[in-house]
Amino acid sequence: MNDDLYCMGEALHEACLAAEIDEVPVGAVIVRDGNIIARAHNLRETEKNALCHAETLCVDRACRALGGWRLPGCTLYVTLEPCPMCAGAIVNSRIERVVFGAYDRRAGAFGSVLDLNAYPLNHKPEIVGGIMEEECRALLQSFFKRKR
Repeated sequence: MNDDLYCMGEALHEACLAAEIDEVPVGAVIVRDGNIIARAHNLRETEKNALCHAETLCVDRACRALGGWRLPGCTLYVTLEPCPMCAGAIVNSRIERVVFGAYDRRAGAFGSVLDLNAYPLNHKPEIVGGIMEEECRALLQSFFKRKR
């Protein structure tokens, strides 16, 4: 659990970097063998690209770091429950474990709106939700409060 808290803290740091550039504050890190091999935060507005979610950017960077499209032995830490697009990338890259902070009651694809693991897909990552949930939710809420 201490590793989960440390790594979620690193993902939260990435989310803060997103907020600093007026992006929705979602951050992610991917860990393998106790080392962070990739980190990213949302860049949809900056890049003007719907695919630039923290998770998809992080998966791309991890694949480049490891030299392949499969990410065995990896854990993804992300501050918000992944959406369907990101959940698909997680399944397709064979990430073993996903740890997220805040639940996404509008678009979460690992239990909130739908559960991708409930479908007969070829890979089912272990899912752990609610790690540092209050901190992750507070960052998102304060961001959207400022926007409104």
